[in-house]
Amino acid sequence: MVFLYSSGLVVSICILLSVLVLFEYSFSQPNKLTSKETIATMAAPSKQLLYACNFEVFGRVQGVFFRKYTEKQAKTLGVHGWCKNTNQGTVKGQLEAPLSQINEMKHWLQNKGSPKSVIEKAEFSEAKEISAYTFDEFSIKR
Repeated sequence: MVFLYSSGLVVSICILLSVLVLFEYSFSQPNKLTSKETIATMAAPSKQLLYACNFEVFGRVQGVFFRKYTEKQAKTLGVHGWCKNTNQGTVKGQLEAPLSQINEMKHWLQNKGSPKSVIEKAEFSEAKEISAYTFDEFSIKR
């Protein structure tokens, strides 16, 4: 005898089995999240706070690909913002990211830079919390 099931019924059964397996797994694992917590965690990942700060780097930072390396490092870290050369021979810019990434970028700007740069000092404004990114990515302004 052959039984034909509608696709809706098959999907419903699959969903029900998945929920039951998840529920059973959560009780068989001590110190694990309950099925409600697991579903909530999967549905809503934690939102990191975003911050923005301005910077200016002094020293031999022009003519040594400092902006290009800054852009590359920012993109590697997931930092948004911009940088540009100034008429005073410095590089200025703005950083936007979660605080840990801003701090990594600040360290890089103060201590590393491009291979041929000579960083005398770097100044940063206080990091201020922002509600959303202002820039889509990190770019070089001309």
